[in-house]
Amino acid sequence: MNRDEAGKKISAAIRAHADYHAAPASLAADVMAALPVEEESPQRPRWQRWLAQGAAMAGVALVTWAATMGYLRPGEDERRADEILASHVGATLGKRLIQVASSDQHTVKPWLSARLAYSPPVADLSAQGFELLGARLDHIAGQPVAVLVYKRRQHLIDAYIRPARGDVKASESKRDGFNLSRFTAGEMDFWLVSDLNRNELDDLAHLLSALR
Repeated sequence: MNRDEAGKKISAAIRAHADYHAAPASLAADVMAALPVEEESPQRPRWQRWLAQGAAMAGVALVTWAATMGYLRPGEDERRADEILASHVGATLGKRLIQVASSDQHTVKPWLSARLAYSPPVADLSAQGFELLGARLDHIAGQPVAVLVYKRRQHLIDAYIRPARGDVKASESKRDGFNLSRFTAGEMDFWLVSDLNRNELDDLAHLLSALR
C-alpha cells in the first residue's frame, strides 16, 4: 500500500467512526489576532503581501485542523460502551460466559468477593422473571470487573458491576442490535448489555438499583 492509499484509508476511518464536534468559532479570530500585523509599504511588491497573507491563513487552517482533530476523540463513556459490548459478545461466542454457575447469591457473591477488591451486590431475581445463571470475572479498562449473568426467556443479560468513580451520568444506547444501560446505585457503577428489548432491560435495571 502506497502513502496515498494509506492516507485515504485513515481519512475514511476518521469520517466513519469519529465523533465530530465543531472547533470553537473564535479559534480562527484568536489565531489571526496573535499574528503580527505588517504595515502597508508602497515599496513592498503586492505579490509579497499576498504571499504573507496566504502563509498566515495557512497557519490559521493548520491550527484549526489540529484543534478540530482534538475534538474527534470519542469520550470515555463511548469507549467503555464499545469495550463492554465487545466483552459481552466475545464471552457469549467464546463460551466463557460463566465461571461460577449458580443461582444462589451465597455461592456467587463469595466467589466474586474472593477475587475482587470489592463486594458486588448479587441477587437471584427469578421471581421477577430474571434468572441468575451465575457470574464471571472480566476486564474493562484494564481492571477486573464482576459480571452477573441473567436470563430472560432466551435472552442473556450481562450486568457489569464495579465501584463508581466520580459522577456517573445514567445513559442508554443501542449498538449493533444490543441495548446498553448505565446507572449507579449503592456506590456501584452498573452497565447492562443484552439483545433483550429496552423496556425489559429497564425493568432489570430498576431491580438491580434497589440491591444493597
